[in-house]
Amino acid sequence: MARSYLSLGSNLGDRDINLRRAIDALQAGCVHALRVSPVYETEPVDYLDQEWFLNQIVECETSLPPRDVLALIAKTERALGRIRDVPKGPRTIDIDILFYGAEIIDAPDLEIPHPRIAERRFVLAPLADLAPDLRHPVNGRTVRDMLETAPPAAVRLLHS
Repeated sequence: MARSYLSLGSNLGDRDINLRRAIDALQAGCVHALRVSPVYETEPVDYLDQEWFLNQIVECETSLPPRDVLALIAKTERALGRIRDVPKGPRTIDIDILFYGAEIIDAPDLEIPHPRIAERRFVLAPLADLAPDLRHPVNGRTVRDMLETAPPAAVRLLHS
C-alpha cells in the first residue's frame, strides 16, 4: 500500500458537499482516506475572475499504481460535474496527486510530486496540518519549510 496525499478544491456549487462526495468516490475506488485536513477557503490563483475555493488535503493509502489513481481522479471529477472549458477556471472539483509514497514521476501525463506544490499556499496550509515534517523527495524541504516561503495568498481556516 502506498501512502499518498491528494489535494481537493472546489469553487462551484455546494463546495463542502463537493469535497465530501469526492472523498467518498475515491474511497469507493480503492483509495482509502486515513485522515483529512481542515477545510480552508482560499483565493483563486492564476485565473482570478472566479469565486474563492474550498481546499482540503486527504492522506490516503492505496494499492493502485499512480496512473490508476490518476484515472480514478479523472472519473471522479467527471462524475461530480467538472467541465474543463476555461484553463484554471471555476470547477466543481479539482483533485491532484501531491505525493505518492516517495515516487518521482516526470511524464507528460503525470508529474509526482506535484510540480507547483512549493508555490501553492492553498495546498501547503492544509497539508501542513497533516504532515508538516513530510519531505519533498526532490527538493528535500519539509512541508512546513515550503509553507513559510510560499508566495503570499489569502488562505483562511474555515472549519475542521
